[in-house]
Amino acid sequence: MGELTDAVPVSQSAVSQHLRVLRGAGLVKERREGTRRVYRLDPDGLSALRFYLDQFWDDALEAFRRFADEEGTT
Repeated sequence: MGELTDAVPVSQSAVSQHLRVLRGAGLVKERREGTRRVYRLDPDGLSALRFYLDQFWDDALEAFRRFADEEGTT
């Protein structure tokens, strides 16, 4: 984790907490190599997150379409 904490302006404890949350959310996976922990993005978790966020995007676009249609008729 030293490489990661050296690259960001937060404490090692904060980085650990963030990684724990990301792991719990299924966005990263952890692999142990001796005393080190190696983290990588989890493509399955990212796909699920993208699907979730795309729903909001679809809703926003639909709302914009309805607004544009209403403005076009006035």
